[in-house]
Formats: sequence, structure tokens, C-alpha cells
Amino acid sequence: MVIKTALITGASSGIGQAFAEELAIRQTNLILIARSQDKLYRLAKQLQERTPIDVEVMVQDLTEPQAGQKVYDWVQNKGLSVDLLINNAGFGDYGLFDERDLSRQLEMIQLNVTVLVELTHLFLSQMQQRGEGSIINVSSIAGFQPLPYMSNYAATKAFVLSFTEALWAENKDKGIKCLALCPGPTESNFFEAAKFPQSFEDKNNGSLTSANAVVKDALKALDNNHSNVVTGGVTNNFIVNAPRLFPREFLLNAIEKQFRV
Repeated sequence: MVIKTALITGASSGIGQAFAEELAIRQTNLILIARSQDKLYRLAKQLQERTPIDVEVMVQDLTEPQAGQKVYDWVQNKGLSVDLLINNAGFGDYGLFDERDLSRQLEMIQLNVTVLVELTHLFLSQMQQRGEGSIINVSSIAGFQPLPYMSNYAATKAFVLSFTEALWAENKDKGIKCLALCPGPTESNFFEAAKFPQSFEDKNNGSLTSANAVVKDALKALDNNHSNVVTGGVTNNFIVNAPRLFPREFLLNAIEKQFRV
């Protein structure tokens, strides 16, 4: 399938921006969604100057209730058709769950899960009518096991992984591809936004995968119609398979010690 138009949430930085840049090179028209107006318009201008594509921009805070419906309605009013939906927007939050702000935890569920489900449902229905389309939902290697000090984040990513793989099985014979993208630590502002201590960021800086590498692996896996892809090499693939090799409590104790700062 030729991807004519891709919609990317969280497009203003990190993996979302890398998706926009790579797809622009591939002559794909773009719909960029994020709440950072200046960053979005700057990126759109840069992409249009480099490549002969159309770029639409919608500034939207996806943590708002029914944000997905607002995005869908806006796209319909523009008369646009989405061939590839990339649900990338999301954030994490580091610390003991009972000490973290509850409203932020609920916003995380809204962004990482609720709006993703909403957008997937709305655009999948159109893809099924056309008999073609693709969806990439960004999960994480954190979705393969519980993660102390990021309990809510890992739980949301476990949902995304399970949800997307189920959709892959439901739609694989209908001309629609569904991929759960599971990156490990990636060059982005994730650690800063999640409020990790600086010492933890410094410790992981040398093991970060570039966002461009994550995106290229994702698009290759999508072309091959895989249900999920773990990016970042051998280490990350070992991490996601560790729950099969070790007792759960043993693994949880080891992870807790690693993430305790």
C-alpha cells in the first residue's frame, strides 16, 4: 500500500518528529498533532521547504476529554483521508505511585490509553471501509513487565501492546496493518518530562537509541506486517523476554533496585 497521508500525534519532538521527518522523505503528506504550537509550525515549515508534500497542523492538547473526537472531526472537515495513523503521544512519570500527583496519573491514562483507543477506533472504521490502512501504536519495552517507580506508565504501555496485537490479529486478513512499536530508552525529552533524577539520566545517556533508528525499524516492521517490534538491539530484546526466563517476583525485585534512586 502506498501511504499518501499519515497522521502523527505527539509530532513536535522525539519519535513523533522523527516519524514526520522520515515520512516526509518518503513523499508522504502529513497531519501533525501536538499541543506545542511553535514547535509544530516550525517543523511543518522545515518539512515543506525540504520536500514537496502537504503538511497540515492541528494544535490540540490530547489530555482533554474527547480530544480524539475533536481530531477526527477536524480531519473530516479538512476532507482528508488517513492512510497511516501513528499514535505516538504519551508521557511517563517517575516516583512512588502514592507520592505522585493523582491528576497527572489520570492525564497519563487519558493520553497513553484513552485517546489512543479513541483515535484508533475512529480511523480504523474508515480503513476497514476502504479495505486498507495502517496503524502504529507506540508502546514500550516497559509494556512487557511491571515497572516499580513507573507503575502507571508501564501499565498503560502493557495495555497498548496487548490492544494493538489483538487488533493485528483481527485485521491482518482485511488489508490493514497494526503494529505495536516497543522502543527502549530513546534520545528524546522523555526522562526530563518524567522527572527522573539527573543521576539516572546520566547513567542511561550512553545506551540511548536514536529516534531516527527507532522509526526506521518501525516502518520496516510495518512493511513486513509484524504485530510488534522491539527496537534498540539485543539488550532490549533480552529485557522483554526476561519474564519468560525468571520468576516474576525475582524480576520485580531486580527492577526495583535498578530504578530506585
